[in-house]
Amino acid sequence: MKKYLKLSSLIFTIILFISCGNADDDVNFDINQTGSLGLGETVDQCLDLGENDLVLSVQDQFTSLPGKVSVFFKVSDNSGNPVPGLTAEQFTIYEQGRNDECFNTISASESYARISPNSQIFNNNTLLVLDLSNSVLSNSLDELKSATTSFINNVMPAAEEDSFKMAIYWFDGEDELHLLNPLTASADELVAAVTGITTSISNDPSTDLYGAVIKSANIASELLLESTNSNSIGAASVVVFTDGTDQASRYSEDEALQKVDQSDSNISFFAIGLGSEIDTEILMKIGKTSSVFAGSTEELETTFNDISLRVNEQANSFYLFEYCTPKRDGSGENNLVIQVNNGNLQGAVQTKFDSAGFTGGCQ
Repeated sequence: MKKYLKLSSLIFTIILFISCGNADDDVNFDINQTGSLGLGETVDQCLDLGENDLVLSVQDQFTSLPGKVSVFFKVSDNSGNPVPGLTAEQFTIYEQGRNDECFNTISASESYARISPNSQIFNNNTLLVLDLSNSVLSNSLDELKSATTSFINNVMPAAEEDSFKMAIYWFDGEDELHLLNPLTASADELVAAVTGITTSISNDPSTDLYGAVIKSANIASELLLESTNSNSIGAASVVVFTDGTDQASRYSEDEALQKVDQSDSNISFFAIGLGSEIDTEILMKIGKTSSVFAGSTEELETTFNDISLRVNEQANSFYLFEYCTPKRDGSGENNLVIQVNNGNLQGAVQTKFDSAGFTGGCQ
């Protein structure tokens, strides 16, 4: 049975607010929902794990009978860079029950600890936003097609997955973010859409860069909301390409950057700039996750490939970690710490789970 913590977290926070006394037995249910740890909290000092070099941000967690605990989280370093490619062997599990003074290590092998496919609870969407103003169409369309095709093939999984999709939008001077191809899991469909771009696609030679940033951020936010409404976790990457600065002046620089800065933390922003007319400082703020710049059309495919690597790292830094707990029905609520070691770096996060109904037989 899936037991989401959103409601319980809210109840815990209300209890904490009401019980403001100084009694020694006060329980702190302060789960950091808006901070870097997501639904998790700082690890109890009794474990003495040291300073975190890696941040485990709990996105969701649930239990299922007869005794499985599942925690979905994102791993990044202290600079916010994603950490992909971790395996179950790199994680250590600690549990603390009602009779434990501190935490006990749970054997990863005996508990069948594993990194499981997360497609059932995770949707990852990429929005590729292309500048097709007159300067691009006149001077670098062929190179852009080639670079974009390479980007699509690098980012999209070799085998189609419904949980991993991409959409392509484009902008010129109009007050509209044009849809080139809707969200799809098909790389072939996306490549065909790019191949079909012609020099006559645009009717306005200007550049509405800030409008494109604002509109694509809004679309990404809507996608996250749709995931939440369908009991899934969502993440999105917005990748903006341009060869110039905003010329339409419909929206201000402050409006665009504020939209980026205030977007959900599960939305990543990337920027790709081409040529000498771009404003690298602004593009670095738009692409707050990562930004790259090509001095000429010959470098364009390389820069797109650089960003495709970063987009992949973001998507693959989300993990569904599952194990079979030794706790059984009647033990109540238990504290859980998950620690990860990656080379000489380590990080850990603490959370809780309820063992109601748990029995043996979990695998």
